[in-house]
Amino acid sequence: MDRAGDNLLETVDARTKLAGSNRMEILLFSLGTSETFGINVFKVREVSKTPNITRAPNMPNGVEGLISLRGSVIPVVCLANVMQLPGPQAGFSNSMMVTEYSKRTLGFLVHGVDRIIRVEWDRVRAPEAVLSGAQSYITAITELADGHLVSILDVESILANTFGETPVGGIEQIQDGHDFNVFFVDDSAVARRKIAEVLDRLAVKHKHALNGMEAWTRLQGMAAHEHQAGRSLRNEVDLILADAEMPEMDGYVLTRNIKADPRFAGIPVVMHSSLSSEANRAMGQSVGVDAYVAKFDAEVLAETLRPLLTKPN
Repeated sequence: MDRAGDNLLETVDARTKLAGSNRMEILLFSLGTSETFGINVFKVREVSKTPNITRAPNMPNGVEGLISLRGSVIPVVCLANVMQLPGPQAGFSNSMMVTEYSKRTLGFLVHGVDRIIRVEWDRVRAPEAVLSGAQSYITAITELADGHLVSILDVESILANTFGETPVGGIEQIQDGHDFNVFFVDDSAVARRKIAEVLDRLAVKHKHALNGMEAWTRLQGMAAHEHQAGRSLRNEVDLILADAEMPEMDGYVLTRNIKADPRFAGIPVVMHSSLSSEANRAMGQSVGVDAYVAKFDAEVLAETLRPLLTKPN
């Protein structure tokens, strides 16, 4: 089990070759129920046995306490408790995944870690129904070769509901911002809400999609309509903001498709991802993104978009 954690870092360079392949690697784990859960490998820095945890008062619900990890103090979250999973063993944990998200490092306590699988994103689907309770933390579902379903966690939702959302500070609007159109795509409801807030502060118009395949279908429709009308696609979209990991088509394949289509020439693509490691930046560069922004720093996102939007054609 710990060997799987060690291997995460040993093969990161090899994983960068997955960019543009519409494949990603998922770490499977359990939370004391009959369900199997997954998390993107790039969000996990290491896997270890559950450490000694220092209890602290007034912790948010689900936060078990604090640990010292290589000189840093990080919070530890019991995923089963946060998700309010039923069952006598749901709160029990014997493994910890150290995760990185939005400049935060924290521990996720889990019942057990299984293995790493390689996922074809076109075999990953968004949940079909409106979800509530524990299911509201599920961003996508995929199926193993044996027919077993894997629920892939929406880390953004878990952290937002546990620690609260990071407020968007003062962002100066772009002069004549209403003349600009941004198309963004993200499968996380929390991320979509925060991105829209940043774009509203910039005073630019925006549209969005829920996954890469939907985004590509809509973008192709816009391009075909403008081409037929004899107009530039810049009438409909000035910049595309794409998440990296999404059901059905990931951001790397979406970017590669956009960059290969001459109708999108001159339209910058910014990748916005919770996967903030250098390996992921390299993956973005390999498919031609114009900028890469780690989630979620509203001011950095705004200042990345501003010059790309206002740059003369």
